[in-house]
Amino acid sequence: MHETAAAPAWVMLAYLIAGICFVLALRGLSSPESSRRGNRLGMTGMAIAVVTTLVHYRPLSGHDDAGGMLAGTDWTLFGEVLAAVAIGAVIGVVTARRIAMTAMPQLVAAFHSLVGLAAVAVAAAAFLNPIAFGIAGADGIIHQVSRVEMGLGSAIGAITFSGSVIAFLKLNGNMSGKPIMLPLRHLINLGTLAGIVALVGYFTQDQAPWIFWTLTGLSFAIGFLLIIPIGGADMPVVVSMLNSYSGWAAAAMGFTLQNSAMIITGALVGSSGAILSYIMCRAMNRNFISVIAGGFGGGEGAAAGGDAAIDRPWKRGSAEDAAFLMKQAELVIIAPGYGMAVAQAQHAVREMTDLLKAEGVAVKFAIHPVAGRMPGHMNVLLAEASVPYDDVFELEDINSEFARADVAFVIGANDVTNPAAKTDKSSPIYGMPVLDVEKAKTVLFVKRSMGGVGYAGVDNELFYRDNTMMLLADAKKMVEEIVKSFGH
Repeated sequence: MHETAAAPAWVMLAYLIAGICFVLALRGLSSPESSRRGNRLGMTGMAIAVVTTLVHYRPLSGHDDAGGMLAGTDWTLFGEVLAAVAIGAVIGVVTARRIAMTAMPQLVAAFHSLVGLAAVAVAAAAFLNPIAFGIAGADGIIHQVSRVEMGLGSAIGAITFSGSVIAFLKLNGNMSGKPIMLPLRHLINLGTLAGIVALVGYFTQDQAPWIFWTLTGLSFAIGFLLIIPIGGADMPVVVSMLNSYSGWAAAAMGFTLQNSAMIITGALVGSSGAILSYIMCRAMNRNFISVIAGGFGGGEGAAAGGDAAIDRPWKRGSAEDAAFLMKQAELVIIAPGYGMAVAQAQHAVREMTDLLKAEGVAVKFAIHPVAGRMPGHMNVLLAEASVPYDDVFELEDINSEFARADVAFVIGANDVTNPAAKTDKSSPIYGMPVLDVEKAKTVLFVKRSMGGVGYAGVDNELFYRDNTMMLLADAKKMVEEIVKSFGH
C-alpha cells in the first residue's frame, strides 16, 4: 500500500470523527451503566477509520517514473486485503460469542499480544521496503525521524507481545501464578533495557539490518523477563499496563505509516491504560515505577507465598444457616470475587438478592478494584446479571459500612478480603487496601474447599476468625441452595 497523495480534507475529517468516537467510547466505558453505548461508539469509530484507510490508502498497481503518484487500483490485492479483514472479523465474532466470562482476562492478554506482534510486523515491513512506505529517498536511506519511530514501535510492540504471552499463560493456568525469580534479574533487566535504548539511538545513525533485528530480539526477551517475576495477585495491573504498551506501539507505527487515526487511537489507548494502571497501583499501595521495571510483586514476601493452608480451627456452615442469618439481617454486603466468575454464579446471586430485598433486607455489593483478574471484571459480571448499578459500590465508598453490616457474604474473593494485607509485613499483599469484611457481625465465606489458597499464593486468616462461617461448595450450587432455603 502507498499513499496516493497528501491526505485530502475528507480523510482528515473522517479520522477526526473516528477520534471523537474513541474519546466518547472511553468516557462511556468508565461506567457499567454506559459501557454498551461506549462499545458501540468505539465500534463506529473503528469502522470509520478502517473504511477511510481502505479507500484512501488502497493497494495500487504501480508508480510513475518519478516514484510519486501511483497508477490504478490493484483489485486483486485489494480483494486479498478485504478477505483478510473478513476472516479477522469472523474469528473475532466467533471468539466473542464462545468465550466464557472467566476467560475474559486471558482473552484481553491475547489481544494485546496480537497488537504488539502487528506493530513488529509493520516495523519489519517498513524496514525491508522503506520506499513503499514513503519513509526513504530513492537511495533507500530511511529518514532519521522514521528510524526513531520504527525502532520504538518495534521495541514496544515486541515487549507487548512477549509480556502478554506470559500474562496469558499465567492467567490461563499454563504457568504458575507465583513470581519466578531469576538470579540477578534486576541487573539483567536494566542491562537489556539499556541495550535496547542504545540500539535505538544507534539505529538513527546506521540502518544496518543487524541493529534493527537485535533490538527487536532483545525487546522480545525483556518482555518475558519483565512479566515472569510478577505474582498472580498483581496480574490485573499487568494486564492494564500491557494495554498501555499496545497503544504506544500502535501510535509509533501510526507515525511511520503517516496515519493520524492510528496515532490518535494509539495515544488514547496508551494514555488511558497508563492512567488506569496508576490508579490501580494507588489502590493497591504499589509503586507505579516498579510495574514498568518488572519488579512488581517480586519481593521476598511474594516469594514466600505457599500453597499450604494454615491448620487452625474453623467453623463450617450450611446453606440453611446462611439463609437464616441473612433473612434476619438488616444489611447484607456481598463481596464477589473470581470464585463467582469461575462458577458463573452471578445470576443466582442476583436471585438471592431479590429475595432478600423482598424480606426487607438492604443489600449492597462491595467491589475491590482488582477483584477478579482484570479491571472491572466483577462489574461486568454483575451487569450481565442485571444487578442494579445503584447497589454496586467501590471499595472506598463501602468499606466504612462493614462495621454496621449484619452479614458480609464473600463469594470467592480471597486476596482482596485478607486482613493480612493490613498486618503481615511478610505477606505478598501487604499494603494493599482490602475490603474490611471482618468487621461485619458475621462473615459467610463461600469457597470450594479449605485446601486451596488465593491467586497470590497465601492463606486467608479471615477463615479462622470467630465471626466467620465457611460455606464449602461450588459458589453457584451454594447460592442456589441458599435460595431454596429461603422458602423453608
